[in-house]
Amino acid sequence: MSGPGDKPDEMEGTEQPFVSHLIELRDRLIRACIAIGVCFGVLMIWPGSAQLYDLLAQPLVEHLPKGGMLIATSVISPFLVPLKITLMAAFMLALPVVLYQVWAFVAPGLYTHEKKLVLPLVISSTLLFFLGVAFCYFFVFGKVFTFIQSFAPKSVSAMPDIEAYLSFVLTMFIAFGAAFEVPIAVVVLARLGVVSIQKLKEFRAYFVVLAFIIAAILTPPDVVSQLSLAIPMVLLYEVGIIAAGVFIKHTQAPAEDTTSA
Repeated sequence: MSGPGDKPDEMEGTEQPFVSHLIELRDRLIRACIAIGVCFGVLMIWPGSAQLYDLLAQPLVEHLPKGGMLIATSVISPFLVPLKITLMAAFMLALPVVLYQVWAFVAPGLYTHEKKLVLPLVISSTLLFFLGVAFCYFFVFGKVFTFIQSFAPKSVSAMPDIEAYLSFVLTMFIAFGAAFEVPIAVVVLARLGVVSIQKLKEFRAYFVVLAFIIAAILTPPDVVSQLSLAIPMVLLYEVGIIAAGVFIKHTQAPAEDTTSA
């Protein structure tokens, strides 16, 4: 029993909310994993892991010389690599569900004006990432492989390894998916007050140089892929500046509105 002079425990009662948050986080993670697992199972049934890899390899196979094909230098590669492709496709297919679980976990702790900012950013960042991957697959791959094969000696028969191709594809997908998130980064920096829109406009010339440096680091050493990454980044930077002005206008807290008024 506590005496009349005892001070109340400031941490009393905080254990239960912390445990409840952990339980909710666990449940959200389980639901996200279930969504990925369901998508993985569906993709294994249709169209199948082998067909998914054939679809992924199609841009390269179409640009190989006649008789050229992909090869497997490891005994387990023909089994393991298509499974990795299927898992990657399942994660991308379940990404809206995964991001919704993240949103549902953090949303109760946000103010109304913050929810107006976060939810559109979650949706737009997902769409931009998919757009970057699609741009890489449907446009960049064809141009890059055509450019590379044009320099191949006639005495060389191109037969890339399937694991090396998977590594190349993942690197390119991540690079273009992340590059297409430039508007999101610009909006967040401007909304948090890290930089002003005027500063972003003044930084425009420096960002052009930065975009080409990033493209030179992330892409293969060919002009086509570097231009294909750098130019969209520059254009998306301009889109981010415009979007930042719109977001700042429509996601201000009531106190900020009063102050500005």
